[in-house]
Amino acid sequence: MNCNIDRSTNAFVGGSACARELVEEAAELLKKPFQRVTREQFNRELSVRRDERQRERERLARELHDNLLQGFLGLSLQLHGAVDQVPADTPSKSALDRIVVRMHRLLNEARETLCGIRSSALASMSLEHAFSCLKDEFAPKGTVRFQIFVTGQPKPLKPEIQEQIYLIGREALINALRHSEATSIEAEVEYLPRRLRIRVRDNGRGMDSKTVRSGRQSHWGLLGMRERAAGIGSQLRIWSRLGTGTEVELSVPGHVLAEACA
Repeated sequence: MNCNIDRSTNAFVGGSACARELVEEAAELLKKPFQRVTREQFNRELSVRRDERQRERERLARELHDNLLQGFLGLSLQLHGAVDQVPADTPSKSALDRIVVRMHRLLNEARETLCGIRSSALASMSLEHAFSCLKDEFAPKGTVRFQIFVTGQPKPLKPEIQEQIYLIGREALINALRHSEATSIEAEVEYLPRRLRIRVRDNGRGMDSKTVRSGRQSHWGLLGMRERAAGIGSQLRIWSRLGTGTEVELSVPGHVLAEACA
């Protein structure tokens, strides 16, 4: 791993929907008539269901990658080779070039979707190590200085909560790595006494205020990040201006963390 992790001595498919389903299943467990359910039984049953759901998600991700995605990749390479042989003055050349570019973009989006399906496995790591995995996958080679800083004492998080935090941070980092044209990107994970704070900042080209407010041009993007943050009772702030870079901050309050650790 080429990224730098510093620690101070104070040291499509399913994310939020999966969390909602688990909450609904928990509610059903509590409604079972004439059956006294202990806390241990309750937690064990939820854990079994969560593991089954994760195994199914990983199986789907493998199937999609090994069959559908690899098939499209092969077709893309064949199309690219065929278009390269078309003379530049052919009337359809520019249209074919646009199709090739669009296909590459769709393949990249498909890879990101598959990474999202697998995200529960990544969320079982510490947040900082899960974030560090993104550089090699999404950063242009040798063009970005990427650092991760960790402060405070790490807290154990419920997998559904950590997954949503990871997906929000992942979206912010991928935007910075792939779209900001930044030369420096920093991610900061702060384990504070009464909250968890994630910051992602870059020195890239930034965004205009309309884009920051509306989230247009960003696929899942900014709107998806805000929805995920609201879904776990957290606050998302985004600061950006054209030419001055972008900073994204997720603040997860203490009562959410307390519930997660209960």
